[in-house]
Formats: sequence, C-alpha cells, structure tokens
Amino acid sequence: MWITLKSINELWRSSIRAYSCFGVRINLPTPCKPCPRCQAVTFTLARFHGNSTQFVSRKLVRNGEQRPSVICIEGNIASGKTTCLEYFSKTSDIEVLTEPVSKWRNVRGHNPLGLMYQDPTRWGITLQTYVQLTMLDRHLSPITAPIRMMERSIFSAKYIFVENLYRSGKMPEVDFAVLSEWFEWITQNIALPVDLIVYLQTTPETCYERLRERCREEEKVIPMEYLESIHQLYEDWLIKQTSFKVPAPVLVIPADHDLQKMLHQYEENKERILAAQRT
Repeated sequence: MWITLKSINELWRSSIRAYSCFGVRINLPTPCKPCPRCQAVTFTLARFHGNSTQFVSRKLVRNGEQRPSVICIEGNIASGKTTCLEYFSKTSDIEVLTEPVSKWRNVRGHNPLGLMYQDPTRWGITLQTYVQLTMLDRHLSPITAPIRMMERSIFSAKYIFVENLYRSGKMPEVDFAVLSEWFEWITQNIALPVDLIVYLQTTPETCYERLRERCREEEKVIPMEYLESIHQLYEDWLIKQTSFKVPAPVLVIPADHDLQKMLHQYEENKERILAAQRT
C-alpha cells in the first residue's frame, strides 16, 4: 500500500484531538512538503497559552503555567513507603498516589503479580509491561494539589525491578529489549517531571523481617536474596549514582527504625521534602 503525503497529512490532523489531552497541538506545514534530501515529513509540537505559543522539543507536555511539585518515595519492598505516604497524606495541599498494586493483582480476573513471583521467567514481562503502563498512567493523571507524592515511579520500575529480572537471568534478553524500547520511547517523548526522590534506605534484613510480619500472600515466596538484589540496585542508582540517570535530587532517610522513630524522621524532614523545587 502506498502512503502519500496527503494521507500523512490526514493522519496527523486526525491525531490532533488525541494529543490535546496533553495540552499539545500539532502544526502541519500547508501544503506539507517532504525534506528534499530524505523525503521525510516534518512536524512541530507547540503548546498554546492564551495568545502565545511555547514550542517544546517534540515531547508531549501538559498544560499549566504553574506546575505542581512531584515527589517520588523510593525504597526496597517493606522499606516503609506506605507509612511515609500515610504520614504526609494528613498534610494539606498534598496528593498521595500509592502503587496500583490492586491492578497488578487483578487484570480481568488474572493476578500477574502473583504469577510473576511464582514463575518470573514466564511472567516477568507480563507483569512489568503492565507495571510500566500503570505507572505511566500515575505520572500523567491530573494533579489535584500543589504537591504530588508518589509511591515509586516509572523510573524505578525499569531501573530496579526490570533490571533485576534481567540481571538475575529470569528475563530473556528479547523481553528486556522490548521493555527497554518502550521505556526509552516514553521517557524521550513524554514529559515526566520529578522534583525530588525520597529514598527510604533500609537493610535487606530489616525488609525481610517486615515482610514476614505483614504476611501478604504474594510476598511469602520472596527470598532474602531477592531483597539483597533490589537493595544493591537502589544503592547503585540513588547513592553511588553509577548505574542510571537520576531524574531528580535525592533525599536519603535511614529507615531501619521502628514506627515512632520513623514518624519523628518524617517530621524532621518535612520542610525539606515539601520545599522540593519545580524544574
């Protein structure tokens, strides 16, 4: 089937409505002319505010002059992220988004989270594809307060959990390549701003003890070695910063303590966390 310049024009114009949810408009040359050297059709992304136009570098962005701050709470399994989010949820002007675990446990009657823990080689890409989708949805959902606080992020989904499956030999190279291609396209084409990462730094031993105490069904099969691997990946990413690009400044909070001590830590660091600068 031949694709003409006319059909390309019609395709892009029909896509304008779809892109409008990101506050983006597509300007097409009229008439649309191919590049004389490579015959490629070019287009420009522009964001409109009132009578002014702000051009952006081919990356989809949301409308809004004053962008809310986005803070991601990162850490190992059972590092205390839920407790942290519950503490800050009581503060006014903060929107808290937890990981969509309920979705990972029930996709039209299926439990990809449980299946992944039982057989990561078979079900790893199934779960992580859905995790990437649902975390992207979290990042892009309308913000309802001046500060958004998220449990983990699309970045840790890739840099920690996908990476762990691949490095441990439980994710085939082709699965890893496909997930990586998706992740790179998303992060290169969609603006996913993060202003601060709060890293709840815990030892694997502490996480293991907490896992045993809370007795979540899917987590019963998690061995100490898994927590050690996740811990090392987090340390390399956020402390040593030698593995992957860190998308925001990092605030490290030691999180091996009991509940009362952790609440005190959150109170001590509250102003620093809420003062995260919008970038």
